[in-house]
Amino acid sequence: EDGIRDLVRSRGLGDVYKRQIIIGDPMANEKVIHLNDPATFEEQTKEGYALVDFWAGWCGPCLALAPTIDSLADQYDGKLKVCKVDVDSNQDSAAKFGVRGIPFIALLKDGKLVDSVTGNDPTRVQALAEMAVS
Repeated sequence: EDGIRDLVRSRGLGDVYKRQIIIGDPMANEKVIHLNDPATFEEQTKEGYALVDFWAGWCGPCLALAPTIDSLADQYDGKLKVCKVDVDSNQDSAAKFGVRGIPFIALLKDGKLVDSVTGNDPTRVQALAEMAVS
Protein backbone atom coordinates (compact mmCIF):
# COMPACT_ATOMS: atom_id res chain seq x y z
CA GLU A 1 0.00 0.00 0.00
CA ASP A 2 2.91 2.41 0.63
CA GLY A 3 4.03 1.87 -2.97
CA ILE A 4 0.58 2.89 -4.20
CA ARG A 5 0.66 6.02 -2.03
CA ASP A 6 4.08 6.92 -3.46
CA LEU A 7 2.78 6.42 -7.01
CA VAL A 8 -0.21 8.66 -6.33
CA ARG A 9 2.00 11.38 -4.84
CA SER A 10 4.44 11.22 -7.74
CA ARG A 11 1.64 11.52 -10.34
CA GLY A 12 0.10 14.60 -8.67
CA LEU A 13 -3.41 13.17 -8.83
CA GLY A 14 -6.32 14.98 -7.21
CA ASP A 15 -7.62 14.05 -3.78
CA VAL A 16 -10.67 12.16 -5.07
CA TYR A 17 -8.54 9.91 -7.26
CA LYS A 18 -5.98 9.45 -4.50
CA ARG A 19 -8.77 8.12 -2.32
CA GLN A 20 -10.08 5.89 -5.12
CA ILE A 21 -6.68 4.28 -5.61
CA ILE A 22 -5.72 3.99 -1.95
CA ILE A 23 -8.99 2.86 -0.40
CA GLY A 24 -10.74 1.06 -3.23
CA ASP A 25 -12.78 3.44 -5.38
CA PRO A 26 -15.50 4.52 -2.92
CA MET A 27 -16.27 7.76 -4.74
CA ALA A 28 -16.51 6.58 -8.35
CA ASN A 29 -19.51 7.80 -10.30
CA GLU A 30 -22.35 5.32 -9.80
CA LYS A 31 -23.60 6.02 -13.32
CA VAL A 32 -20.49 4.42 -14.84
CA ILE A 33 -21.11 0.74 -15.61
CA HIS A 34 -18.20 -1.55 -14.71
CA LEU A 35 -17.81 -4.43 -17.16
CA ASN A 36 -15.74 -6.86 -15.12
CA ASP A 37 -16.22 -9.98 -17.24
CA PRO A 38 -16.97 -10.87 -20.87
CA ALA A 39 -20.58 -11.87 -20.16
CA THR A 40 -21.37 -8.53 -18.50
CA PHE A 41 -19.59 -6.72 -21.32
CA GLU A 42 -21.68 -8.53 -23.92
CA GLU A 43 -24.95 -7.94 -22.08
CA GLN A 44 -24.38 -4.22 -21.48
CA THR A 45 -23.08 -3.35 -24.95
CA LYS A 46 -25.24 -5.48 -27.25
CA GLU A 47 -27.95 -2.82 -27.81
CA GLY A 48 -27.61 0.89 -28.46
CA TYR A 49 -24.58 3.06 -27.96
CA ALA A 50 -21.94 2.51 -25.28
CA LEU A 51 -18.80 4.53 -24.58
CA VAL A 52 -16.29 2.08 -23.11
CA ASP A 53 -13.11 3.13 -21.30
CA PHE A 54 -10.50 0.35 -21.26
CA TRP A 55 -8.19 1.27 -18.38
CA ALA A 56 -6.00 -0.02 -15.53
CA GLY A 57 -5.41 1.21 -12.00
CA TRP A 58 -1.65 1.43 -12.56
CA CYS A 59 -2.04 3.64 -15.68
CA GLY A 60 -1.42 7.34 -14.95
CA PRO A 61 -3.09 8.64 -18.15
CA CYS A 62 -6.11 6.40 -17.42
CA LEU A 63 -6.47 7.91 -13.96
CA ALA A 64 -6.08 11.41 -15.38
CA LEU A 65 -8.91 10.71 -17.85
CA ALA A 66 -11.24 9.32 -15.17
CA PRO A 67 -12.86 12.68 -14.29
CA THR A 68 -13.80 13.13 -17.96
CA ILE A 69 -15.42 9.68 -18.04
CA ASP A 70 -17.33 10.46 -14.82
CA SER A 71 -18.49 13.79 -16.24
CA LEU A 72 -19.73 12.15 -19.44
CA ALA A 73 -21.69 9.61 -17.38
CA ASP A 74 -23.48 12.51 -15.68
CA GLN A 75 -23.90 14.56 -18.84
CA TYR A 76 -25.35 11.74 -20.95
CA ASP A 77 -27.22 9.82 -18.24
CA GLY A 78 -30.11 7.98 -19.89
CA LYS A 79 -28.82 8.77 -23.40
CA LEU A 80 -25.53 6.85 -23.56
CA LYS A 81 -24.10 3.99 -21.53
CA VAL A 82 -20.73 5.00 -20.13
CA CYS A 83 -18.69 1.98 -19.13
CA LYS A 84 -15.25 1.04 -17.79
CA VAL A 85 -13.29 -2.15 -18.39
CA ASP A 86 -10.28 -2.91 -16.18
CA VAL A 87 -8.00 -4.59 -18.72
CA ASP A 88 -6.29 -6.59 -15.98
CA SER A 89 -9.53 -8.25 -14.87
CA ASN A 90 -11.26 -8.50 -18.27
CA GLN A 91 -8.53 -9.28 -20.77
CA ASP A 92 -10.91 -11.12 -23.10
CA SER A 93 -13.00 -8.03 -23.85
CA ALA A 94 -9.86 -5.93 -24.36
CA ALA A 95 -8.48 -8.54 -26.77
CA LYS A 96 -11.77 -8.66 -28.69
CA PHE A 97 -11.30 -5.01 -29.65
CA GLY A 98 -7.56 -5.23 -30.21
CA VAL A 99 -6.66 -2.94 -27.33
CA ARG A 100 -2.89 -2.43 -27.44
CA GLY A 101 -2.56 0.79 -25.46
CA ILE A 102 -4.57 2.41 -22.68
CA PRO A 103 -6.55 4.39 -22.07
CA PHE A 104 -8.50 3.13 -25.06
CA ILE A 105 -11.98 4.58 -25.36
CA ALA A 106 -14.32 2.81 -27.75
CA LEU A 107 -17.67 3.97 -29.03
CA LEU A 108 -19.80 0.90 -29.69
CA LYS A 109 -23.18 0.60 -31.35
CA ASP A 110 -25.00 -2.70 -30.86
CA GLY A 111 -21.71 -4.25 -29.71
CA LYS A 112 -19.74 -3.18 -32.78
CA LEU A 113 -16.89 -0.68 -32.84
CA VAL A 114 -17.86 2.67 -34.40
CA ASP A 115 -14.79 4.74 -33.48
CA SER A 116 -12.10 4.94 -30.81
CA VAL A 117 -9.52 7.13 -29.12
CA THR A 118 -6.25 5.95 -27.61
CA GLY A 119 -4.63 8.11 -24.93
CA ASN A 120 -5.72 10.84 -22.55
CA ASP A 121 -7.51 13.18 -24.95
CA PRO A 122 -10.66 14.54 -23.24
CA THR A 123 -11.69 16.63 -26.27
CA ARG A 124 -11.72 13.61 -28.59
CA VAL A 125 -13.47 11.45 -25.98
CA GLN A 126 -16.16 14.15 -25.62
CA ALA A 127 -16.54 14.14 -29.42
CA LEU A 128 -17.12 10.36 -29.37
CA ALA A 129 -19.92 10.79 -26.85
CA GLU A 130 -21.49 13.60 -28.88
CA MET A 131 -21.36 11.42 -32.00
CA ALA A 132 -23.55 8.86 -30.21
CA VAL A 133 -26.25 11.26 -29.06
CA SER A 134 -26.49 13.51 -32.12
